[in-house]
Amino acid sequence: MIEETPAVRMKGVGSSLWVTITPDAPFDRIQAELARLFEPLRHMAHATRVVLDTGVGRGDDDRRRQIVTYLKDVFKLKEIVAPQQKNRGEEKRLKMKNASSLIAQHRSDTLVLAGRVRSGQSVRAKKHLIIMGDVNPGCELIAGGDILVIGSLLGTAAAGQPDNGDAIILALDFRPTQVKIGGIVAAGLPAAGQGALEFAQIEDGVIVVDDYLAANPFKRIPWPVIR
Repeated sequence: MIEETPAVRMKGVGSSLWVTITPDAPFDRIQAELARLFEPLRHMAHATRVVLDTGVGRGDDDRRRQIVTYLKDVFKLKEIVAPQQKNRGEEKRLKMKNASSLIAQHRSDTLVLAGRVRSGQSVRAKKHLIIMGDVNPGCELIAGGDILVIGSLLGTAAAGQPDNGDAIILALDFRPTQVKIGGIVAAGLPAAGQGALEFAQIEDGVIVVDDYLAANPFKRIPWPVIR
């Protein structure tokens, strides 16, 4: 059995999603594949810039309008643009350039993202935020509850926003440029160095950083509680 070539391909380019449509593919098939690709991104797609490459098939203008209408109606996309003709050097610069920020918003208690958060991007969560990957310098994390980074935290992080002073910020490699918990801000916090599992919390009105294994803030809780 020969596997059918996908009608829709999607990849990340800079802070945009580049969506390529196979020329002359039927619209019902395109719609089904778009739904499959965008449904897992529904929580953040509305704030994402999409570059839509519909190829050079017959009736391209009409089909492009159909696709744009479908994406805007179903996934609330606000910025859908056509690709610009660029040479390879320009494409490389586009990938490296910090374009518009990506703001991910989530309506449930916890937002979990996998992958590197790149410089210039901003991620927001209604309550807890978990990043399974590294957070580059120049990134911004904002959460109503705790922030957990399973990787390096090198950007800024604001937990417990706006007024939850019980929140923590934890990372496997804790080296943020600035942290904020509730209304308290701290910059240039000392850390044990790369690879140290550390967390920040408020003690006596100031933010302190501790080794998580040595000063686990939850070890004295006799029974699991919901945060």
